[in-house]
Order: sequence, then structure tokens, then C-alpha cells
Amino acid sequence: MNIQAMTPAAEKIRLAETDDGTILFKVPFPKEMKDIQHMSPIIIKQPYHIDYIHSYGQDSPFFAGLANGKLLGTKCPKCKYTYGTPKAHCMECGSPTEWFELPEVGRIHTFTVCHRGGEEFLKETPFILVLVEWDKVDTLFLSRLVGVDTSKPSLKMVGMKIKAQFKRNAKFRPTDVYFVPAE
Repeated sequence: MNIQAMTPAAEKIRLAETDDGTILFKVPFPKEMKDIQHMSPIIIKQPYHIDYIHSYGQDSPFFAGLANGKLLGTKCPKCKYTYGTPKAHCMECGSPTEWFELPEVGRIHTFTVCHRGGEEFLKETPFILVLVEWDKVDTLFLSRLVGVDTSKPSLKMVGMKIKAQFKRNAKFRPTDVYFVPAE
């Protein structure tokens, strides 16, 4: 087929264009081809979205508990070691663990005031992170403490009774639970 014969008809064929996607105006381009190697790079900021499907697997009961206002830990039926932060298998003897409900009230084992944080907490800095302890539970649980002045931290906070609070609309994240002073 003769390409010369197609040219006039081909010029009339155009794809429909829309305003979605990336639109650039005044794209830098040198006046002379000899200057093209010195052209500034084109930089585009564009949003990226992906639906990521994942499973909570053996941690599913923990997140279901948070969504229902319950804080769950695990206990080894063999060696009786208890975990404030749940484990599917005992880290002492390797046996499968069993779920149990942790008390709503615990104590501050230690704390820190965070003046910087990840994306989840950027708007809330400074904030207080606590390690929560309970009687008859062998490990600690990391969470936020809310309702305490972050500008006046005190070692007197260690041992303070705190109570679990749950977000009304669960996001199935560890941040669905936080603690407040119990007294």
C-alpha cells in the first residue's frame, strides 16, 4: 500500500482527548536540537492508588476484638506464658497459644513523649507512647496515652493506672485502641 496515498485521509483521523490524566503546559523544549541534551528533566507529581488485599491471618481475632471493644492477648496452655501483644505460638516453648481477654485497666510500665512520628501520628505530635503492663501478663503492650499534658511528663506517670479506649469506627489497625488515665 502506498503511504503517500494514505496521508490526506490519515490527517483527518484523531483520537478523542479528555482532560483526565496528567496534563502539562509549557513543557520545556530547547529551541535548537543541539541543546536537547541540556534540557531540564520533566518532573510530574501524580497520585498513585492501589487496592491491596491482605489477610490478618492468625492475628484476625486481635483486630476483631478491637472492633468490638475488647483487647485480646494470648496464653500458652503448656508453659502458661502470657502475651500482652498476641503471639500465635509461644516464644518460650513453641506451642500454639490460646486467646484471652486482657483487663481494660492496666498500668504504665514506661513511656516516652514523641515529637516526631510516622504518617499516622503527624497531626498529633507531640504524643505519648506507653508500654502497658497487667498483673499476671508476662509481656507489655505498646499503645498511645491520650488525655495527659505532653509538655509536663513526669516519672510519677510510671505505675499510673490507665484504661483502654477504642475508636468507634475501627480501621483494623493497632491504633484502634489507645489508653487514657483511669482515675
